[in-house]
Amino acid sequence: MDAEERIQAASKFLLQSPPGEINDVLNDVRNIISDDESLQAGVLPALREYNLAQFITADVPGHQHQSIVSEAARIPSGSADEDDEQSQDRYWDPRSRTSFRFDHLSLETSDPEHVEPDPESEPFRAALETASLTYLSSHYHDGVVSVFSTPGSASRYIIQIVANKYNPSNYWSGRWRSEYIVDTDAKQLTGKILLNVHYYEQGNVQLSTTHNVSLSLPPAIAASGGASAASKVLALIETEEGKYQSSLNDTYAEMGEKTFKGLRRALPMTRSKLDWDRVLGYKLGAELTNSKGVFGSA
Repeated sequence: MDAEERIQAASKFLLQSPPGEINDVLNDVRNIISDDESLQAGVLPALREYNLAQFITADVPGHQHQSIVSEAARIPSGSADEDDEQSQDRYWDPRSRTSFRFDHLSLETSDPEHVEPDPESEPFRAALETASLTYLSSHYHDGVVSVFSTPGSASRYIIQIVANKYNPSNYWSGRWRSEYIVDTDAKQLTGKILLNVHYYEQGNVQLSTTHNVSLSLPPAIAASGGASAASKVLALIETEEGKYQSSLNDTYAEMGEKTFKGLRRALPMTRSKLDWDRVLGYKLGAELTNSKGVFGSA
């Protein structure tokens, strides 16, 4: 396998990294590449793809909150050189009206600049943001939400939510992501909820699930476009996410009682429970017999 093939293999590993474990994966693939300079240059596109898809959060320079780094947050490049990677890595936080450069390897932000929002879409975007922050504080631990308007449209908004829980001392990690598109002209709320959980104590078990959302907005919400309408949009999201969480709880309960039990026999082929004390006695006797044989030959 040549260097390019090793880089491609490393990139695939990175894209499959469980929540919060990409640095562990990156350190492991360093042993495969054995060339840090080539590794950083080669896997940067994979790191960018992973971070944007996973809604990685970043500290906003000069402010006391975090913002989501995603495709919706990316500022289109004004450079004529489409291969200029640096121009691809500038994002903005509508909440603080700040754009910043983001390093996908170190996850650090730099070079903040003030950005003026679109005056036509900003009032309802800000109302959605306020309602989203209220919802976040009520239902998420250490979650982050960002609300974006769509360039060139005063009727389409994107709400993104991410919450992470890393517990390496107990060998598990998890990430909840949800994204909603609010289209007041089409009177539609569409989106998806993505959940990833990794449990790896003496094994490797992963859960990856996606729930699609498609709801009609009441005419009153689409028409008013104020704080009241924003609160009603978040009420729809609250109901949908609550139902999905309840369905997951029901699924887990059913898996524990039925699915997992169906993967193994309740009793061995003899239809009688195994006497582990007797098995241990057999094992001890076998070891003693082997020991006698060794000492006797000496």
